[in-house]
Amino acid sequence: MPTTHLLYLHGFRSSPHSAKAQKVAARVQAQHPGVTWWCPQLPPSPREAMALLMHCIAAWPHESMAVVGSSLGGFYATFVAEQTHCKAVLLNPAIAPARDLQKYVGEQTAWHDPADHFFFKPEFVDELRALECGPVADPRNYFAVIAKGDEVLDWREMTARYPGARIRLLEGSDHALSDFDAQIDEVFEFLQLA
Repeated sequence: MPTTHLLYLHGFRSSPHSAKAQKVAARVQAQHPGVTWWCPQLPPSPREAMALLMHCIAAWPHESMAVVGSSLGGFYATFVAEQTHCKAVLLNPAIAPARDLQKYVGEQTAWHDPADHFFFKPEFVDELRALECGPVADPRNYFAVIAKGDEVLDWREMTARYPGARIRLLEGSDHALSDFDAQIDEVFEFLQLA
């Protein structure tokens, strides 16, 4: 079924202004103007972020909605997809953010606006742990774009997290998927918006 409602979730210290979010938004607007699009600025608290998301998508049709998530947004997207049984596209998804983000407790700056500061509190690590899911219920609902050249996350760990899912494993690239233009067609094809 074609996607009618699309949620995009940015990564840690990122925003709706990320290059990938902007490219997906522009394509939806230009080629699929009837699709409901939402790319919120997520609060630093994982609990608050998930409460916001689940509240705002509560009325969305689960059978025709989808979520795209990058890095930490990929971790959140997995949680959303497991709760709603919708399709999910994961772009270099974070696998164990409770482990990986412990070292970032303290004041942080936003990637796209260094003047924008936020505080990553110690309790946010526990909030991330509370959102961890077991094995995905239906691997067919997932498409992961994973870069072996990711300098932040281990591609082997990302790949192992989604057995049976559709995976595009890139030989090089980077954490930001700077070559996302070469992947976007396959993303939209998976969402049945090609």
